[in-house]
Amino acid sequence: MNNAYWKTKTLAEMDKAEWESICDGCGLCCLTKLQDEDTDEIVYTRIVCKYSDLATGQCSDYANRSVNVPTCVPLTRERVAEFDWLPETCGYRILNRGDQLADWHPLNSGKPASVSQAGVGLLAIPVVVDTGDLDYEDFLIDKPC
Repeated sequence: MNNAYWKTKTLAEMDKAEWESICDGCGLCCLTKLQDEDTDEIVYTRIVCKYSDLATGQCSDYANRSVNVPTCVPLTRERVAEFDWLPETCGYRILNRGDQLADWHPLNSGKPASVSQAGVGLLAIPVVVDTGDLDYEDFLIDKPC
């Protein structure tokens, strides 16, 4: 790509569209997480909310995600350093560390399908849609990468 802004700009320097494009659409941030009250340790489940599109791994109502699901955490420039609960493959974490995006990232590959082809994201996990009556501890998984 001619305008590889993600290689030359910091996250803070990006405009809104550039910022949004850093998301590879993997959907791993949408996995329900549990936090231990005593240790603050975060564990992952393979449960997603009803707005997760199981065919694409993305949010089906992205614009209203925080309204639909009040526990959905918006990823912002101001708080990007706090998001250590995101997978290591997350573009925001990668660029915040000063590293380069993976070859399979859509900004590098030019193809959104390259994420699932690389075996990354919700499409690589047997996810379960939250029905409101699930015991989350029955669906624990290792932190995805």
